[in-house]
Amino acid sequence: MAFSPLSRAMELSNQLIFVAGTLFLLSILASAFTPRLGVPLLLVFLIVGMLAGEDGPGRIHFSDYHIANLAGTAALAVILFDGGMRTPLQNFRVGLRPALSLATIGVLVTTAITGAFAAWVLHLSWIEGLLIGAIVGSTDAAAVFSLLHTNAVHLNQRVTSALEIESGTNDPMAVFLTLGLLQYLLAPLDYTWVEGLVLFVQQMGLGLAFGLGGGWLLVQLLNRLEISDSLYPLLALSGGMLVFGGTAMLGGSGFLAVYLCGLMLGNRPLRAFASVRRFHDGIAWLAQIGMFLILGLLATPSRLVPLAIPALLIALVLILLARPLAVAMALLPFRFPWREQAYIAWVGLRGSVPMVLATFPLLAGLPHAQMFFDVAFFIVLVSLVLQGWTVAPVARLLDLQMPQTSARVRRIDLDLPGGAGHEIVSYRLSSGSAMVGVKTKLLPIPDVSRLVSVSRGGKILPYRDWGALQSGDYVSLLAAQSELPLLDEVFTARRTSSNAIEARYFGEFAIDPSASVEALVDAYGLPVPADAMKQTLSAFIGGFLNRPVVGDRLRLGDMELIVRRMDGERIVGLGLRLPHEPS
Repeated sequence: MAFSPLSRAMELSNQLIFVAGTLFLLSILASAFTPRLGVPLLLVFLIVGMLAGEDGPGRIHFSDYHIANLAGTAALAVILFDGGMRTPLQNFRVGLRPALSLATIGVLVTTAITGAFAAWVLHLSWIEGLLIGAIVGSTDAAAVFSLLHTNAVHLNQRVTSALEIESGTNDPMAVFLTLGLLQYLLAPLDYTWVEGLVLFVQQMGLGLAFGLGGGWLLVQLLNRLEISDSLYPLLALSGGMLVFGGTAMLGGSGFLAVYLCGLMLGNRPLRAFASVRRFHDGIAWLAQIGMFLILGLLATPSRLVPLAIPALLIALVLILLARPLAVAMALLPFRFPWREQAYIAWVGLRGSVPMVLATFPLLAGLPHAQMFFDVAFFIVLVSLVLQGWTVAPVARLLDLQMPQTSARVRRIDLDLPGGAGHEIVSYRLSSGSAMVGVKTKLLPIPDVSRLVSVSRGGKILPYRDWGALQSGDYVSLLAAQSELPLLDEVFTARRTSSNAIEARYFGEFAIDPSASVEALVDAYGLPVPADAMKQTLSAFIGGFLNRPVVGDRLRLGDMELIVRRMDGERIVGLGLRLPHEPS
């Protein structure tokens, strides 16, 4: 009898471990099948959590919002840290300014429109309505990162970078608005706009300073400290969490700080970067699964039924009115093509961030707090179903889906003794590749790159049998990360432009960007201003396109010039699409 409390405690621990393992296993197994159906993975994790909840067959009663807030906040920190490490700094060339505009002006406009409608339809005060608008005002990094990194979606750099940077930097604005409105609702007579302004400067300023400073210090520590290789990923993770927690404790935005810290790590030479990145890829997936499972457990479908119609109306206003208007206003100075603006407006997915923010009113003991949470959950559900399911089809509908031109099939980071920043990179040669028929000794690759293996018919060929490359060969090389763009260009080059998908998107003819506009006009009779005749084509296009990226188009009469290749900010390849080609 003396051991019965201990036995019950051990039994409860065993049951919790069993349930957690079962839920995670089901979620991971579902991820192997759902991409074929186009189902957003995060929606699957959420549904698994709901099925395990009190209204589902699992019958698990879970209503601890403190634990949910802690788990959700920690998971978001891990996801943003990983997202920062995977955001190339070159994306900031075209995406930083529009993304920051979306993360500030966009969130404000979305909050105002959604909040005003929520106050009207739910019969709340306008401050309470704005609180709902602030809770659902930001896009979700976990949802955006996971959907944009699937094989089903290939967008140009401007759209991808704007969406990724926005999702990584707009959480602080939503947190600031939510906290500010909460403080006002808790003490309406004492809270002033000056306090709100101080809170904003404090959140953003400290988040920026500690994120960049902490990231730089963490890079120095990782590169100089001699520890076991298996501890470097843990050091990076603990450093990122330290930056997040320390910034938040001092009153800054931990979300902004941890994203910038990850950005610093991902774009600097880093010891053991291969194992750090692999580890954080797995831990970010674990965080996403765990967070959405817990949020699914919190939801009670029977409680959502009475709010279904007003919450659905709020979700539709957010998706179809507030987000498009916010995007149009935020991107007005940046001359984004209307198709790209429409797509950015549509891919404003809501996910874990609104759910975590929706726990703040519950923890503060605010009246109607449970309704705020239920409405936010319903909006997230609608967003994942309606928007998450259609990310790829809408890209095709708006003619933004770029063909997959890269021949690269795999990258494996290596930590070589005495050097860093090297990878084993593999390419598959298609039938139209310019490298088919070329002897391995004559490959136009950098001198410091080394051919490691050639695989043909499922077998690795001996060195003496390499000879001339054939269609379908897999070519693996040891190369520095800085050489990957050049290698990509070598193995992506085609003998002809006969590939139907590429020709339809990039045009039938390759044009030299250094050619004069006058030469193109003489050949095709295109309508071009007289004062532009002596310009090069690259300079001419640069005058019309704001920070051009691969896939940008300039219509000239019935024809189009398409940017095929970029070298940094310089156009190095153009295509010409003829009138009979469908746009």
